[in-house]
Amino acid sequence: MKNSNISVWLLASRPKTLWAAIAPVLIGTAMAYGANKEHLLSAILAAVAAVLIQIGTNFSNDYFDFVRGADQKGRLGPTRVTQAGLVTPSAMKLATVLVFGLAILAGIFLIYRGGWPILIIGILSILFGILYTAGPYPLGYNGLGDIFVLIFFGVVAVSGTYYVQVLEINTLVILAGLSPGLFSMAILTVNNLRDVQSDLKAGKLTLAVRFGENFARWEYLLSVLIACLIPILLFFLTESHLYALAASFVFVAAIPSIKTIFEQKPGIIFNQVLATTGKLLLIYSLLFSIGWIL
Repeated sequence: MKNSNISVWLLASRPKTLWAAIAPVLIGTAMAYGANKEHLLSAILAAVAAVLIQIGTNFSNDYFDFVRGADQKGRLGPTRVTQAGLVTPSAMKLATVLVFGLAILAGIFLIYRGGWPILIIGILSILFGILYTAGPYPLGYNGLGDIFVLIFFGVVAVSGTYYVQVLEINTLVILAGLSPGLFSMAILTVNNLRDVQSDLKAGKLTLAVRFGENFARWEYLLSVLIACLIPILLFFLTESHLYALAASFVFVAAIPSIKTIFEQKPGIIFNQVLATTGKLLLIYSLLFSIGWIL
């Protein structure tokens, strides 16, 4: 390891992406609380496991993108520590294993409480986190990353958090899980749109590369819009949880980012949109969660 200080590993963990792991746990826990069946220890451990899986996935992506040569000098996104020479490939590989191992330890009680459904969720979350950039058919290199984040950072994360507390599931929870998944998909879309030229050169066939920049722009807009419409759908289905509708107004706050996406050419300016979209996800999850339990 060429640099072992904490700041380098903090950089590698990509802290701005961790809201994507925390947001669905907040929503799932709020819905469990609304059902009067919340379980605090399970909620805490679910959050810890989710964050560790996200960090492990980030470490894995850092390593395998370097191995595949996807990270080139002059990249527009945040620094990748392996490519930058701040961490050796072997150290990053070891760190990935250790973090995923910690996630498994955090999940032992969750598996004990929730049984085989939680075991399957945990295994698949780690497996697909690795396969996002690893293996003979990496998801992120073949346009499947968007579906991955929609499912695992949305429906699976919210439903799993709810299930491990309430020990049952329902359609409302699954629908609610679409929103954080769609926001995470929007975050990935900005990332892919920013890197469309470098990804094309590296043979990374994201949806932005496959279908073009305008497709990615509309994907971002529709992801945010549909996410913000979910609370309205849930209100009509339940005729309750009126205050959760406050989360829908996040769309208004997203308008400047949407304008930037449509008006600017892909470039470093999209890093600000990326950060803003992560904040919008956090704000959405807080407004929805607080509104749901009021």
